[in-house]
Amino acid sequence: MSNLEKVNPNPKGKNVGDCVVRAICLAEGVEWERIYLDLCLQGYMMNDMPSSNDVWGTYLGNKGWTYHRLQDSCPFCYSVNDFCKEHNNGTFIVATGSHVVCVKDGHYLDTWDSGEKIPLFYFEKEQ
Repeated sequence: MSNLEKVNPNPKGKNVGDCVVRAICLAEGVEWERIYLDLCLQGYMMNDMPSSNDVWGTYLGNKGWTYHRLQDSCPFCYSVNDFCKEHNNGTFIVATGSHVVCVKDGHYLDTWDSGEKIPLFYFEKEQ
């Protein structure tokens, strides 16, 4: 069973290439354009692309988010859906090898069903 809540905060309805921006704006409750500009500025300061893990990770760290690496004892049997079941309270930004998604209170907010993706790490905002 999927824990998907279909949502797309991109003002033009696009859903490719901006998953980092979409996930952060949904988690922070800030409009897409603001997050995009903030990540561009962070990337500029770091001489890197706004969507690189270092750039958006640094951005989140500066905003009070805490980084957590997931155990890889079973690297192919733990999915975003499983993460949602174990994290049914709070807001998280979850990264897979090729995608980033916002998880809120046990549901992932995304434009497509990414529930079978394998999460590698996540950020948590302390309440």
